Amino acid sequence: MILPARAAERVTLRNGFDVSCNRHADADGRVRLYLSAGEDNFIEVAPEDIAAVETVPDPPIAMETQSQAVPKASPDAKLSAADLHEMLTYAGHEHNLDVDLLASLVKAESGGNVRAVSRTGARGLMQLMPGTAAGLGVEDSFRPEQNVRGGTTYLDALLTRYHDNLALALAAYNAGPAAVDKYRGIPPYRETRLYVARVIHEFNRRVLEREAQARHALAAAAAIPKPSR
Repeated sequence: MILPARAAERVTLRNGFDVSCNRHADADGRVRLYLSAGEDNFIEVAPEDIAAVETVPDPPIAMETQSQAVPKASPDAKLSAADLHEMLTYAGHEHNLDVDLLASLVKAESGGNVRAVSRTGARGLMQLMPGTAAGLGVEDSFRPEQNVRGGTTYLDALLTRYHDNLALALAAYNAGPAAVDKYRGIPPYRETRLYVARVIHEFNRRVLEREAQARHALAAAAAIPKPSR
């Protein structure tokens, strides 16, 4: 596993979220927060969203080894549907993202299992890699509220980076921005292509179901007899 570069700055956003980054730089009217020493792994925010930038000492890098205990996914480690929906609704409102999009991503990533761990080490509801989670200020990826907040922030940044191209943002979420930039599109990885198609299909299904429910509710309301005067 490639270890992330040590953070040199802590950026506090006006929504109270802290982002640990290697450095920041202006980029066409926005501020780019680099999560590692390279040029590929970054998120972008509006200048007015930043409350403070603080230089911090480089923390020691903890080496991960195969001997370290990794929490295993548990079949009963799930939030209730209502709790998850409330959490995703709040995160979606903060970032102006459709809650059904976030729900579709969670379903594809973890199936709602708060302690899910992938074979590559991604963790939690939205399957954050340890380095990405640390850069987003997520202290514990198995805390669902932290994981959702970090994953939503990351997806929002990817959508900004790829000019609201959902397919590219999802491909970058799955395979990394470097792969998307290298191939100038969705990478030719079978897993990534299936992932993008699966999330978009689920998102479209949820939107169509939501619209059908709204039409049904309107029709039901219109069928109620009006009181006579």
